[in-house]
Amino acid sequence: MTTSMKLKQRDKKHLWHPLKQHQLQPESLAIVKAKGCILTDEDGNDYIDAISSWYTSMYGHCNDYIIEKTYAQMQQLDQIMFSDFTHEPAIELSEKLIKILPKGQNKIFFNDNGSTAVEAAIKMALQYHFNKNDKRSVFIAFENGFHGDTFGAMSVSGLSVYNGPFEEFLIDVKRIPTPNGNNHDLIINQLRTLALENDIAGFIYEPLVQGAAGMKIHDAQGLNSILSFCKQHKILTIADEVMTGFGKTGRYFASDYIETKPDIICLSKALTAGLIPMAITSCTQDIYDAFLSNDMAKGFFHCHTYSANPIACATAIAGIDLLISSEIQQSIKHISKAHIEFEHKIKNHPKVNATRCLGVIFALDLNTKMERYGDLRDKLLKFFMDRDVFLRPLGNTIYIQVPYVISNAQLKKVYQVIEEALEII
Repeated sequence: MTTSMKLKQRDKKHLWHPLKQHQLQPESLAIVKAKGCILTDEDGNDYIDAISSWYTSMYGHCNDYIIEKTYAQMQQLDQIMFSDFTHEPAIELSEKLIKILPKGQNKIFFNDNGSTAVEAAIKMALQYHFNKNDKRSVFIAFENGFHGDTFGAMSVSGLSVYNGPFEEFLIDVKRIPTPNGNNHDLIINQLRTLALENDIAGFIYEPLVQGAAGMKIHDAQGLNSILSFCKQHKILTIADEVMTGFGKTGRYFASDYIETKPDIICLSKALTAGLIPMAITSCTQDIYDAFLSNDMAKGFFHCHTYSANPIACATAIAGIDLLISSEIQQSIKHISKAHIEFEHKIKNHPKVNATRCLGVIFALDLNTKMERYGDLRDKLLKFFMDRDVFLRPLGNTIYIQVPYVISNAQLKKVYQVIEEALEII
């Protein structure tokens, strides 16, 4: 089909975009090419992707190595149902992943995306107790956490901007504050009360960094105390590493900073390097064993059509190869050091309320109140795009999460446009 209409005009006829109020934001920018850290629109304009397209394309867009490995798999085996068959890409991925996952993880369950990885984790936790004749129905989660948009994932999320119309349909969740280094006793006392008054199945958390809440970083020692309490009370712990996983915090996984390891881990986003959708829910041998029985009904009857898609598995294997390479590890260290230097430079600016960084994650809170999706936020987004940098503020939080392959010049430009933005607020 040939037409003289631009893509962004054709888009409006049939497409419904996520997280968008189409009456207020009628057009979407049409991207026709992506390579490395650069996005190119239909008019030939280039933009630095400073958030790795929602933290997925961490090795750069259209990475040659990943494309090569993915293409090779496409020639061999494309799709096969995983309930009755297995294949080498899934087996090899499980072997490589278990080697780098936090200690104790031993089984891999495949999903489609981050929300469904969380959904499976919630169901695993509920059925784990059910299979042991210890029915539990309540979850604990952090205030302002975000875990996805399916119903179970929504239930354990704490951002009402996403959940408002659906709250009366959600499962029972009790919320606790994130540990800040000063509220340890308060949280543990709250947990004791919750454990006495409720049948707690699990505790789900974003380890160290709450992404959608504005890249809020919490205290590792305090989190470890929470996890230890849960272990003592047979409350399953679920680490949502969909955002934090695969090197973004400076280690392979944010859980690597914490002594007490989770029972279940949710993975997606950078798992397949932004190339193909896929997710994983991993768990300990103990979780898996609770589903083994001569009773068929005690099995885990949860399935996705594209579970363990061989092409997606090959992509994930290639991503792990890059993650553990000395080149990428050095890049992560370099970006982390640059973020720290930028933080020292910017933290005392009168327009800046707070700053924080961990690994390749950097965030600053503006010293002004803003709606999460309001006029000032939209003004900032346009300001950045007009200066050829894609940064997507979360309310009054401006954050950076660049691909590991970003150049020094590109990273300096990202810092520069943030400094320029402070002068217009």
